[in-house]
Amino acid sequence: MRHFGHLADDVRDRLFLVDPGHFTPDGDAAVLATALGATLYSPATRSTLRTDIRKQAAQGVVSMVLCLEDAIADHEVPAAEANLVARLGELWTEVTEGVDVTGTSTACTQDLPLVFVRVRTAAQLTDLAGRLGPAIGLLTGFVLPKFTEETGGEFLEALATAEATTGRRLFAMPVLESPELAHLETRRDQLFGIARLLDKYRERVLAVRLGVTDLCSAYGLRRSPDLTAYDVALVASVIGDVVNVLGRADGTGFTVTGPVWEYFPVQERMFKPQLRRTPFAEAEPSREAVRRRIIEHDLDGLIREIELDRANGLLGKTCIHPSHVPAVHALSVVTHEEYSDARDILQQERGGGGVLRSAYTNKMNEAKPHRAWAERVLLRAEVFGVAREDVSFAELLSACLCR
Repeated sequence: MRHFGHLADDVRDRLFLVDPGHFTPDGDAAVLATALGATLYSPATRSTLRTDIRKQAAQGVVSMVLCLEDAIADHEVPAAEANLVARLGELWTEVTEGVDVTGTSTACTQDLPLVFVRVRTAAQLTDLAGRLGPAIGLLTGFVLPKFTEETGGEFLEALATAEATTGRRLFAMPVLESPELAHLETRRDQLFGIARLLDKYRERVLAVRLGVTDLCSAYGLRRSPDLTAYDVALVASVIGDVVNVLGRADGTGFTVTGPVWEYFPVQERMFKPQLRRTPFAEAEPSREAVRRRIIEHDLDGLIREIELDRANGLLGKTCIHPSHVPAVHALSVVTHEEYSDARDILQQERGGGGVLRSAYTNKMNEAKPHRAWAERVLLRAEVFGVAREDVSFAELLSACLCR
């Protein structure tokens, strides 16, 4: 699989200086963590799960979560489990035998996304791993909700057991969303306890996810589509502390993903759009149409939040609607300027350090302090590619929205 693999070859050639790279679910964990991108959540109750997975993959989705937790009501859990097992069983038959459930040949199947299941309890994880049978081969791992120092160990032990019994490498994505993290008096101890716990299972932890909706609920808060998570002071402080403890670049940290953007319908706006005209102004008229479409669907707030995610050390994002995916991925592509700076910094660092003016002559690149940033940029370039010098975010997004 690869990012932007759903675009035509000539479109990719026009947009990318360095093509997005290929990767597989069995690949390097650091690459997979970077490649998660926009992780699309879907309730496990959907009878169309099998076709949904294929459809979303064909539209550029690279990671999906089939949710058995907050996305469904408590009374729906047994039916959702049965549906998930049945639909993944059908998909496994298609993938391994080359025919779909109607007997039609599927020799030219699309690549599937990285698939995760969000469970409610450790016992449910163990049970599902057994019930899936060979279809466990479709899963990259499990999402572990309400993760704390006290509850996390049981989840991670269940994952290790499932790995041992199925022979399948399975990753964990714990979700930090408990009141203990929202509350100031318990946050510090929780974060350091979680860090110690995750370190024991480091090889199984793909990424740490932030459950901002649940964190807000501890105070009865909900942000509007005109505000980002970083405009809510309580949430911003939690994000900062999580990255401080779990997102360090010294080898002890993990990939931390961005919070969910809750909005997708058209609504009456209270504030003016946050999306500047400038990135779209020099493009052809269809690009301005894309800008209007973004504003009409309240995606300008999402775009602003993605930019702030990156600035605060987060990579990738939880998504609840397919319309959010192109924006996340377009903003994940490494710009020509970033690529130029990163390569110069690493070359200078190998030569002993020092400071040099960027090739764009608009900043200083200090080799040693900027090294970790440069390494992360090149890893992102490996997965999402590098845009050509004259290609902007607007053109990348337009290519995805107008295909």
